[in-house]
Amino acid sequence: MRGQGIWLRGISGLGMAFLYLPIIVLVVFSFNASRLSATWQGFSWHWYEVLWHDEALLAAAANSLWVAALSTSLVVLLGVPAAMGLERLRGRGRQTLDMIFLLPLVLPEVMMGVALLLFFVMIQWPLSLVTVVVGHAAFNLPVVIVMVRARLQKLDPRLEEAASDLGASAWQTFYRVTWPLVRPAVLGAALLAFTISLDDFIVTFFVAGPGATTLPLKVYSMIKSGLSPEINALSSVLVLASMGLVGLSLLYQRR
Repeated sequence: MRGQGIWLRGISGLGMAFLYLPIIVLVVFSFNASRLSATWQGFSWHWYEVLWHDEALLAAAANSLWVAALSTSLVVLLGVPAAMGLERLRGRGRQTLDMIFLLPLVLPEVMMGVALLLFFVMIQWPLSLVTVVVGHAAFNLPVVIVMVRARLQKLDPRLEEAASDLGASAWQTFYRVTWPLVRPAVLGAALLAFTISLDDFIVTFFVAGPGATTLPLKVYSMIKSGLSPEINALSSVLVLASMGLVGLSLLYQRR
């Protein structure tokens, strides 16, 4: 048994190294003084200073933050009532609705992007940051629904029944009983949706119009013209922000 445990820990260590070693290398070389990403010539903050003064990158970052904030707000407003409705629904229609809402989670992102693009073209909606917000909301809505429903399934229904027996209205029961119990899951789902939206490239690539360049699209255009330590610095900032948001999401879910 001891040998088996060592073997399993070794395999787990190799898996972690496979996942995180490239990220560690990227972060380390973001502090490289050399203009060549593969040659180490000393520690320097130069590329972070260049990143801070790059107006095009800052504009793309602002677009990404606006899209993530608006799409997250939209999916929370739609996802929480949808999760509560699905959780309380009984009958054959529940499985059909479950399948409809969860379908975007299993569809390849390329198909999702093409479908959204065709939809916007069909209704003659010009591509812009608004279409990017709608596209991000479309694939993030199931994430919020799944996470909120997982919390709702753990709630004791007798708490809401007791509130109703004591004369509370449906709104009072939700505000004073249900909402405080599901709030950590909602906040965790919102942080996760914000992170996914901030990092998305494929769907954004299909539904973004002129002037709607987000940070992932900007990074892709920079990579096509050659690797630069500035890209390493930008990627390091994105990795740090994403890990922080995911960590906060997990913290709220545990609460």
